[in-house]
Amino acid sequence: MNDFSDEFLTLVLAHDTNRLILERLPALDVSQAWLVAGCLFGPVWNALSGQPPGANIRDYDIFYWDPDTSWEAEDAVIRRPDDLFADLGIVHQVRNQARVPLWFEQRFGQPWPATSRSADSIARFVVSGTCVGVRPRGHDSFDLVAPKGFDDLFSGILRLNPDNPTPHLFRTMCNSYLCRWPWLTMDEDNVTR
Repeated sequence: MNDFSDEFLTLVLAHDTNRLILERLPALDVSQAWLVAGCLFGPVWNALSGQPPGANIRDYDIFYWDPDTSWEAEDAVIRRPDDLFADLGIVHQVRNQARVPLWFEQRFGQPWPATSRSADSIARFVVSGTCVGVRPRGHDSFDLVAPKGFDDLFSGILRLNPDNPTPHLFRTMCNSYLCRWPWLTMDEDNVTR
């Protein structure tokens, strides 16, 4: 397994919007806040396909973890980025990962196991290579989480994450990625037909 962590962080920060979000993330004032998903793996795939860092980025996802699973508490946090990121002109989604088990089954047809930290949810993304997160640790210093490593991400391999409870969503996710980055390869091993 190669350690692409430095290259990954360089590509993530080459997208100015990511850098600005990460600078402001502490102002959300929530526990275990991570910038996750497409805004992170997208700049990698964009670099590998000669596209600008921000191309094909649909939204910016932020995970946090709070034992207060009330809708009122989460809703208050969801509204904070409206002002914090207003000048960026982005679509953002902020979600308390402690609340996900409360609504996931109704929306996706499978239960979502309880978590004790945000990183647990990052490790469960449908596609293994997309299980990535970044958060600020101080001035120009960052924590990375990539529980499945970086090999699939940098190789452009879309592989089903065995830790995800919704394998039936794999092809849909892959098709979304393939529309934006056609050079990616979908590995259909272990995917039910």
